[in-house]
Amino acid sequence: MKNLNQVVEALNIGNVIAYPTEGVFGVGCDPDNEQALLKVLDVKQRPKEKGLILIAASIEQLLPYIDLEQLTEEQVNTIKASWPGPVTWIVPVKTTTLSLVTGQFNSIAVRVTDHSQVKAICNAFGKPITSTSANLSGLDPCRSVAEVEAQLGNTGVVIFQGEVGNRTQPTEIRDAKTGNTLRQG
Repeated sequence: MKNLNQVVEALNIGNVIAYPTEGVFGVGCDPDNEQALLKVLDVKQRPKEKGLILIAASIEQLLPYIDLEQLTEEQVNTIKASWPGPVTWIVPVKTTTLSLVTGQFNSIAVRVTDHSQVKAICNAFGKPITSTSANLSGLDPCRSVAEVEAQLGNTGVVIFQGEVGNRTQPTEIRDAKTGNTLRQG
């Protein structure tokens, strides 16, 4: 992986990274660094009320942020059966999770990815990273390093030199408590 060490160092010092996901490039940061979260929102020109997704290499990485105690065993098993994969779940959040991650909600959107490059980033960093599409508000999400450089090149984002997966649709979003699909994948 070409510049994995550079990307992890950027995360460690509170910078924003752009990285390939299942279908588009994402931008993200350390979910425990308030300054980094503010940078992501600034880069994206995204309102803080919307919140951000956490993407991880394993469910264990998400446990410090999510409150599975509020879900039934069946609900937890349904989540686990869909991971790793392109399903984002809305789940109860622990009160210790920063509000810049959750936005105006008392829940959090989380996904365990099966994209090898994102898994490598999360494993090397040792925890999940935030995820939102790499594009300026109103523009199409970026699908290549060149597109990220064109849209976000002057924002100081450190770009992981990788390739997006073959998904053409955004990941599905489902509510863990109700089972409802909020966005088709």
